[in-house]
Amino acid sequence: MNEPDRWRSMASAPRDGSRILVTVRPVEQGPAEVDVAYWSRADQFGTEGWRAADSYPGCVIGYAEPELKCWMPLPQANLGKSAIKASGMPRPFEGEIEVDGSGI
Repeated sequence: MNEPDRWRSMASAPRDGSRILVTVRPVEQGPAEVDVAYWSRADQFGTEGWRAADSYPGCVIGYAEPELKCWMPLPQANLGKSAIKASGMPRPFEGEIEVDGSGI
C-alpha cells in the first residue's frame, strides 16, 4: 500500500470487508465508473461477493467478478497530492490490467 494512488488487479483486492475504490467496467448502459465496494460473506441478504458500499439490507447492489476491472485503497484525508481531486473521485482505469502473467 505504499502507492495509494495506483490502480491494482482485482486478484489482489482485500476480501476482509474493508471498503475500497473499484473501476466498474463499461457496459452498453454507460461508461466505466468508480464506486466504493467491499467483499461480503454470504448472509441472509445475498451470496458471497462484491457489494456496493451504499447497499442496504434488502436492497443489495452486488457486482459479479467480471464487472470489476481493478481497485485502489480509499484515500486518506492527509495525502496531500493524491488521485482524489476536487471532483471527489479518481477517473476510472481505462488501460489493461495484466492478470497472472502476460498471456504470451
